[in-house]
Amino acid sequence: MNTALRIATYTAALAATFGAAYGVGSVVTPVSTDPESTAPPHTEHAGASDGGGEAPGSGHDVPAGGLQVSEGGYTLDLGTPRVPAARTTELRFVIRDSAGRQVTAFQREHDKELHLILASQDLTTYRHLHPTRAADGTWSTPANLPVAGGYRLFADFTPAAEGAKNLTLGADLAVAGDYRPAPLPAPSATATVDGYTVTLTGPLRPGTAGELNLRVSKAGRPVTDLDPYLGAYGHLVALRSGDLAYLHVHPNGEPGDGETEPGPDVSFTATAPSAGTYRLFLDFKHNGTVRTAAFTVTAATAPGSGNPEGAEPASSPGEGAADGGHGH
Repeated sequence: MNTALRIATYTAALAATFGAAYGVGSVVTPVSTDPESTAPPHTEHAGASDGGGEAPGSGHDVPAGGLQVSEGGYTLDLGTPRVPAARTTELRFVIRDSAGRQVTAFQREHDKELHLILASQDLTTYRHLHPTRAADGTWSTPANLPVAGGYRLFADFTPAAEGAKNLTLGADLAVAGDYRPAPLPAPSATATVDGYTVTLTGPLRPGTAGELNLRVSKAGRPVTDLDPYLGAYGHLVALRSGDLAYLHVHPNGEPGDGETEPGPDVSFTATAPSAGTYRLFLDFKHNGTVRTAAFTVTAATAPGSGNPEGAEPASSPGEGAADGGHGH
């Protein structure tokens, strides 16, 4: 093949190659460089707020709390990251500021400077504890976790520093022993604990505030004399299955406001951080004892799909009750 023929053949092949590339490029959707189409929507922290930071009906995910060990210049420093199962152990931790100093001043919220939540990764063990703080800022509390496995520890607090916001920081806790994960209990609108029955109605929806109502009864009779507990007639914590994203909500109304009755109904306004399955833990106090009722609820975008009103009751007594515990 002479030189002229070789050049002509190469030129034709080159043109065919670029033509094929152009054809592929016209079919494949190009990657957008528009910042509005690539950047995630801007949201504000709502980890421990009463329902989240998005406007009702916005359709945007509400940021979840407890997934970070550091946020807003504060860090949860867990001094006891490993403990044995089925043995009372002292948990110790501190909150550090951006300079690494131990924080010693906190705002009181619901009668406490800090609320400590412990939950197993399978969401079958739950503890709502109230540790004590030493003068140097070290928090401590005894805890007895019955089964081995991975746990998540949540510290819900507001520093006393001017302009500080409420934070929920989380850290992993390993409980040593023979680990046998349990399945997540099936969704149910009814939970029983120590002879009490708690019935849940109302939807839990992602990105939209909804009212959850919990009715407490015993032996078929409504309980109308609930005791105030931490400045309320009940406290509700929601944890997302899979990553234990945290949502701490508080009841609508409070004891002594002239409107809120001491049972049988305790209502909350809550917004799910996203669609998914959640475990809800209600702490309520009656006759001087705090008890925990637990529910599995699905939050979905389809209307009514996350409504616990359609859930079947628990098939056996205690199925909806958490392995809960409280420290005071």
